[in-house]
Amino acid sequence: MAGRKRAVVLAAGLVLAGCTTTKEIIIDEQGVDMARYRQDLAECRAYAEQVRTGEKTARGAASGAAIGGAIGAITGGSRESAARGAGVGAVSGAAKGASRGEQEAVRVVKQCLRGRGYRVLN
Repeated sequence: MAGRKRAVVLAAGLVLAGCTTTKEIIIDEQGVDMARYRQDLAECRAYAEQVRTGEKTARGAASGAAIGGAIGAITGGSRESAARGAGVGAVSGAAKGASRGEQEAVRVVKQCLRGRGYRVLN
């Protein structure tokens, strides 16, 4: 059980460390009406909310559980090993899926801003 908790904490840390959020988008502010930019940014973030991060997380968890369970069964040779592998796989798969969803949301916001004429620097 302690190993599973450790895996959850590690996976969560990896997700948080590897994500760029829509709050970290940097634009060239020269000549930009900042009130208009804030409005455009809010609208672009609304588009990004259409990214199905929850589905990506769930799909990642399911595929991670399947792969982890198979590896656990092969290497450990018992149901307990398979279950442990499935648990670790589910956590890491969910973390990977969540990270992909967040990255896609950031791409949506950046593309939206570029489409509105902003120079996105990161």
